[in-house]
Amino acid sequence: MKPLPRALLLLALILAAINLRPGITSLAPLIERIAAELALSRSLISLTTALPVLCMGILAPFAPRLALRLGLERTIALCLAVITGALLLRVVGHSSAVLIGSAVMLGAAIAVAGPLLSGFIKRYFAGRMGSVVGWYSLGMAIGGAGGAVLTVPATQWLGDEWTRGLAVWALPALLGLMLWLFLPNRIETDNEAATGLPWRQPRAWLISAFFAIQAGLFYALATWAVARYHEAGLSLMHSNTLFSVSMLMGLPSSFLLPWLAQHFKNRYLWLLGCGLLSSISLAMITFQPTVLPEVWAVTIGFGLGGSFALSLVLPLYEADSPLAVSRWTAMMLFTGYSLACMTPVLTGLVRDMSGSYQLPFMVLTALAVLMTLLAWVMRHGPKRVPA
Repeated sequence: MKPLPRALLLLALILAAINLRPGITSLAPLIERIAAELALSRSLISLTTALPVLCMGILAPFAPRLALRLGLERTIALCLAVITGALLLRVVGHSSAVLIGSAVMLGAAIAVAGPLLSGFIKRYFAGRMGSVVGWYSLGMAIGGAGGAVLTVPATQWLGDEWTRGLAVWALPALLGLMLWLFLPNRIETDNEAATGLPWRQPRAWLISAFFAIQAGLFYALATWAVARYHEAGLSLMHSNTLFSVSMLMGLPSSFLLPWLAQHFKNRYLWLLGCGLLSSISLAMITFQPTVLPEVWAVTIGFGLGGSFALSLVLPLYEADSPLAVSRWTAMMLFTGYSLACMTPVLTGLVRDMSGSYQLPFMVLTALAVLMTLLAWVMRHGPKRVPA
């Protein structure tokens, strides 16, 4: 079989990555409106963010085994098909059951696709993993920012129906599915995936803990940042603009930082810098949200975007084969997302109980400081022990 052009493989990777975020971030600009129209509490409406993240954690360990059965490329295509179907379902989303059901479908598909896309990078781009992970994380940042920035204009353009604004993200998912169906499938023969996840590796736990905190911070902000700014006295339009800016700032950091980490071979120092930047930014959003809010929207987006992109690189240097990388990534996603899914729910719950967003955002700031300390602990680099 003639090898596929690297450019086509990279395009397939980027298209898949773009579709891993909009189904979640597209809800944030509309969440208060949806909650009001459906008469849902903040803790209940936050399940539309929390449940996908929970599924992304719980189901991630099944990804390597599914790839052994179906093949890596066909499994990722199946995930894109499920994402397309879940987003189309939101056309009839005037019910909490439909919103939550589509959220579960999205989480299940993203859970399986995530570890396998890391294995895809290891298989086809082993010599340039840092730069390719930069494109991969840039694709996710584009999808996340697109969901945050374009959903409101799309809703207004489609008759001001928020169900249509949410469902429009099925179009890029369908485009990605068509390309992945074109790729030849390769059945896995490496039975290493059947040996389980690297639970006995201390570094796997450190990486998973770091990933859990940065993911929890991202999804808490994706759910509640607009509400926090609005409560502090900023207009709803200004609050949405600040949230959009923070999402857009994930674009340069997602691409730039993996490249810098590979070029200068000090990815953990870059992780430490992202943690410090995120901690300072969250502290300002917590205690002084109206003081230079544009500055802190830029820095929190850059810090968290860089933290996420660099965390995706870490498993690639801890294992040697595509499925071994998938195992490390599956553990990172399983542990990380299973814990991170609680962050937006608890943030909404504490807001309901305290009557203010300041207390839950104080906790988020403390988590950012803990994330920084974990980056410091991991700074000496991989110390791999056979699983």
